[in-house]
This record gives sequence, structure tokens and C-alpha cells, in this order.
Amino acid sequence: MDVIEGKALQISDAIISCQLDGKGGLIPIDDKDVIHCDRPCWLHLNYTHRESADWLVSTPLLPDSVRDALGGDSMRPRVNRLGDGTMITLRSVNLNSESRPDQLVVIRVFINDKLIVSTRQRKVFAIDEVLTDLQNGNGPLNGGGWLVDVCDALTDHTSEFIEELHDKIIDLEDAVVDQQIPPRGELALIRKQLIIMRRYMSPQRDVFSRIASERLPWMSDDDRRRMQDIADRLGRGLDDLDASVSRTAVLSDEISTVMAESMNRRTYTMSLMAMVFLPTTFLTGLFGVNLGGIPGGSWGYGFGTFCFLLVVLVLGVAWWLKRRKWL
Repeated sequence: MDVIEGKALQISDAIISCQLDGKGGLIPIDDKDVIHCDRPCWLHLNYTHRESADWLVSTPLLPDSVRDALGGDSMRPRVNRLGDGTMITLRSVNLNSESRPDQLVVIRVFINDKLIVSTRQRKVFAIDEVLTDLQNGNGPLNGGGWLVDVCDALTDHTSEFIEELHDKIIDLEDAVVDQQIPPRGELALIRKQLIIMRRYMSPQRDVFSRIASERLPWMSDDDRRRMQDIADRLGRGLDDLDASVSRTAVLSDEISTVMAESMNRRTYTMSLMAMVFLPTTFLTGLFGVNLGGIPGGSWGYGFGTFCFLLVVLVLGVAWWLKRRKWL
């Protein structure tokens, strides 16, 4: 396949349809074009749109084994060699509004030296960054450079989110040092996000390393070196995730300790209060019986004297507790 007719790449609901110009820019694809395959064409599709789904099923430009993969349910990052092309599944931090970053989005890519087909359901901001670079004339020159730029943007977003989690953990640690308990569920959410990122970014690092190590015909040695650098950078992010998981475990134990100490202090205070007022409770109960012969019952100053003695008794018990260093 040395040429492709433009109408074979025309999809009414395609998000992006262009050809790399080899100079860092792009060339829009027109129906009447006859595209020479010396530079790859790029189609970016939402596989839930009807026209895009029909094209994926019917186009002769894709191998049969790729059709289901581009619109399938596979979520775990992976890479497979399929003839002269490569099928790649990657995960991206979710930067869409009203979504949490840990609700990762999926991008699937089939790439060879003539064609790049990428699909997604939810928006992937890394794709928009690469498209902006192409529109500004400083984008990738070929398919290998396109893949490296996309992976680089994905890793940048992942690193930024890991840094955000790291900052949140530092804030929680500072709060716990000040004996402040974080809101309920905040630490659990951070731990969940760390675990999700660790689960999916670890195989994604392996995907980057495999792409860098294999002699793919559409990737230059420089692209492979850049891809290995991206894999190493993501690996350092994974090390930070492992450390953060351990730190949250320590934080959880410390929060439990702070809560237990707070409860113990409250219990201790209530116990001391009960001890201070225990003698007075006994005396008021004793003098409150409705029987004759209560001392001072007929004396006009009896009640005032009794209250004064109770105050003295409370102060005396408090002084004794203070002397024993219980207060």
C-alpha cells in the first residue's frame, strides 16, 4: 500500500483526520486527495460514535485482529505486535471536569509506518497537546515521534497527579503532628488513588520499556532512547507511589493513636470529675432522705452552711488530686 485515497480516511464524526507533513506540522485530509504513504496519516476517533464505529468495522486499512481491539473493553496497558503494525493500550489521568483524576481514561492506538489510528471514549488531554504542537508547527515528524510525544504527555500528567497526592500526604502529616484529625474518608480516598495509580502505571511502564527495546521499523534510535527515558521517569513515579502507600499506612496508625489518646483524655477527665464530686454526691444523697432527725433541719442557716461545706469539700478533693499530680 503506497497510496491511500482521501475518501478512505474521511469519517464525518472523526475527532482528528490529518497527515503529518514531516516538518512538525499537519496536512488536513480531503476527499479528493491521493495520499502518498511516505508520511503517516493520523485518525483520532471516538469509538462510541456511529460513523467511527462503522469505519473501524469495515475499513480494509486495518487488520482484522485490530478492529475489536480499537473499540473493545480492554483496560490494562499492553502492547502487541500485529504484522507490520503495533497495537498499544495506554491509560491516562482523567483531567475531564466533574471527574476524579484516578478515574483513568483509556487510549488505544494502532500504528505502523503509514497509519496511526487512535481511539478513545472520554477526552484524553495528551492527544490535544500533541495536536496543538502539530498545529503550531513544532510537533512530531513521524509515527515514532508521535507515539513518544503522546507517551511523554501522558507521563507528565501522571507525574503531576503523583505530586498532588504527595502534597496532600504532607498536609495530612502536618495536621496529625498538630493533633488534628483529617475529615472522615480523606485518607481512604488518597490510599485508593495511590493503589489505582500503582496498579495501572506499573504495566504502562513495562509497555514503554518494551517499545523502547523492540526494533520497531517506524521508530528511530533517538525515539527509542526518548521512550526509555519516559519509562525511567514513570518508574521513579512508581517508586514515589510505593513510598506514599507506606506513608499513608503510618499516617493511618498515627491517626488511630491520636484518636485513642483524645478518647483517653476525655475518659480521664470524666473520671476525675466524678472523683471530685463523689463525696458531695454522697452527702447530698444522705441529707436528702425524708426522715426526721436531719442535723440542722430546723436551723435557719443550715442550708447555707451545708452548701459552704460542700464547696470546701470539693476544693479539698481537687487540692488533694493536684498534690498527687492527677490534675
